[in-house]
Amino acid sequence: MKRMHCLAAVLALSGSLAHAANSIDLSSYTVTGNYALDRLGTLGLEASAITYARDRNSLFFVGDEGEGVVEVSLTGQTLSSMRFSGWPAATRHNDAEGLTYLGGGMLVVAEERLQDAFLFSYVPGGSVSLASAPWASISDYGYANNGIEGISYDPRDGSFVSVKQDSPLEVRAGTLSFAAGGGISTMTPLFDASALGLSTLSDVQTLSPIDALAGTAAADNLLVLSLGSRMLLEIDRAGNTLSRFDLSGITSQAIEGVTVDELGRIYLVAEDSGTPNSRLFVLSPVPEPDTWAMMLVGLAGMGYRLRRRKA
Repeated sequence: MKRMHCLAAVLALSGSLAHAANSIDLSSYTVTGNYALDRLGTLGLEASAITYARDRNSLFFVGDEGEGVVEVSLTGQTLSSMRFSGWPAATRHNDAEGLTYLGGGMLVVAEERLQDAFLFSYVPGGSVSLASAPWASISDYGYANNGIEGISYDPRDGSFVSVKQDSPLEVRAGTLSFAAGGGISTMTPLFDASALGLSTLSDVQTLSPIDALAGTAAADNLLVLSLGSRMLLEIDRAGNTLSRFDLSGITSQAIEGVTVDELGRIYLVAEDSGTPNSRLFVLSPVPEPDTWAMMLVGLAGMGYRLRRRKA
């Protein structure tokens, strides 16, 4: 009987890993965490973007008032914060809607209406004037409240992916070279994003940081978040939908940001939307990545014991 259970586990694991070569399969995910984020006066209100810092084992988020960035644990406890002391005079709203982590304490924040991305070094308790920070323009559709809603860094080659909210919907990819006074951008649309069937685009996340996807086709895939459709999609870079997760049953709050860690766990932030706090939600595959790792160790040990018996 034990051998039958182990065989079933081996088959299940093999199927999971084979599927992971093409998709992480969002239908296998479930909500495993729901945490309130501190208000910090107004710094932590209206959480609009989130990013994972592997070398710090923490998360960063910004609110769409653009007052600064907050570092939190993977369960939402505040660790530190940093204020933005200024934005370029060209923006009247300081509308921070995109955030991504490059490593080594370096972050990029995107302003929706300017459609520009700003590079800065995180200093706990410090401040940075974005008016003088190196920056690059992602796109230019005129100053309006339907611009850049998300940005994500691909650590494999240093490129970026961004999404535009609507009019038109866009998923762009390319490089950003940051410089004082404005750098160089090669960001261009990947496909016709209207074909995704989403009413808006609210954030994007590359899947290449997930360790189990290294060297597979799925490492090229993207997570695309839609607040308007209350949906999270996994897509390839041609715009084909590979899997989806319906967010409508999670919360009535507006979910606006998404990121992933190296184990494939997904982190979402929702703005307060009239409630006391913004919130952090965690989605994990079932069984969770740690469970698969323990099964692998156990199966390796079982194989060794069987070989010893035969010898």
